[in-house]
Amino acid sequence: MSNVKTATKDRVPVGQKAAFGAGHLINNLIPGILGVFVVILKSNEGFAMNTILAGLIVGIPRLFDAITDPVMGYVSDNTSSNYGRRRPYIFIGALLSGIIFTVLWQVHDTNPEMYNFWYLLIFSILLIFGNTIFSTPLIALGYEMTSDYKERTRLMSFANTIGQIAWMLVPFLYVLIPDKDIFATQPEGVRKIALIAGAVIIILGVLPAIFCRGIDASKMEGREDITLKSLFGSMGKIFKGIKQVLKNRPFAKLCLATFLVFNGFQIVAEFGVFIINFYMFDGDWGASKWWIALFPAVTAAYTAFIAIPIINWMANKWGKRKAFVYATAISIVGYVLKWWGFDPENPFMIFLPIPLMAFGMGCLFTLMMSMTADVCDLDELENGMPRKEGTFGAIYWWMIKVGQGLALVLSGVILSLLGYDPKASTQTAEALIGMRITDIVLPALTAALAIWVMWKYSLDEKRAKEIKVELVKRRGEL
Repeated sequence: MSNVKTATKDRVPVGQKAAFGAGHLINNLIPGILGVFVVILKSNEGFAMNTILAGLIVGIPRLFDAITDPVMGYVSDNTSSNYGRRRPYIFIGALLSGIIFTVLWQVHDTNPEMYNFWYLLIFSILLIFGNTIFSTPLIALGYEMTSDYKERTRLMSFANTIGQIAWMLVPFLYVLIPDKDIFATQPEGVRKIALIAGAVIIILGVLPAIFCRGIDASKMEGREDITLKSLFGSMGKIFKGIKQVLKNRPFAKLCLATFLVFNGFQIVAEFGVFIINFYMFDGDWGASKWWIALFPAVTAAYTAFIAIPIINWMANKWGKRKAFVYATAISIVGYVLKWWGFDPENPFMIFLPIPLMAFGMGCLFTLMMSMTADVCDLDELENGMPRKEGTFGAIYWWMIKVGQGLALVLSGVILSLLGYDPKASTQTAEALIGMRITDIVLPALTAALAIWVMWKYSLDEKRAKEIKVELVKRRGEL
């Protein structure tokens, strides 16, 4: 790799990195709290909802992303305003997301199960719309905050580190919500935590809209006029743009590899909660709650402060593709070590796989988002203006969100097939052994497939810099 220093004009100030990171924290906080609340939906001491119904509540709304994300990406790419293409939507989306998230979880366990199902499903769909308005322009903004190959990785490393704070804090809801000295019941805890979370989403979510800056799009050619009438008339162009983006082979590989790693992890994410509680502590939530909280919290802290800096160094030393391959391979070893880590005789063994396992999720968004920014340059070279960061970001994150929804549905189905009973205080030995095997094999297998997908990824630093030089010449920039 070259030792060329990043030009001053291509460096992103720390304040802007922090504001962009605050947006990432919200993008992690919403699904993080959602994951905890879904566990409580299925818990015998929470709502005791059927696992398949609980999975559908988070799975079905993701299908709406298939429409809303690409449309929002198109709108964001073609918007002209005094505040830029992205920032007005980020501000509005943060407000909507915070308000809807609060209303979504004002449910009671005394309601009929199907009433709660339909209430949660409808407001989850509304949350999807609010979150799309926020997150799609936010991701696109990150792609355009710098044009430097290495500064993009540094920006995403910084943002991903801040984003991991959500995963350090959220697991302690497993301790707070069941505490009867704080909340009379777990459903009451869900309602009150949702009020606090909604305020945090709004306060932190508006920071990128206020402080971050993207490229100057005032002279960008080829953009459409955005009106409600023109939007409906432009649906053909939207899907033409999507088709064009999906023909970009490097981007298709990034999407597929991300889908495999992220959703292999997501399908079994809540298995760890049940394995710790039912396998290690025989169903005693009071005894297991601290370990349930500490395992993901320590994983997130290790990811943020050790794994991500190492991954950033690896990317600058060997390139982004090799860094992804090495980090993902390391994570597979970590997944295997979970077999010995969940030990009823020695709970401290749960920390055994963390130092290796953390490299998987740590490298994913740090490297893949940096590489997607490189792909946006390639698209401009091949297809011209306008730049389509919004469309690329929308498709990339639509794939993640739909995959997450499918993962949560599959998680409920797999738990049911393995014999998990949400109303039981203990689980059968067969159900527990099935959960333990699935918890290891599934994410290890999908991670290995992701390595295979990325093995011949071609957009390296040399090619990215060649593209940047050509774009500068084409635009007539100095």
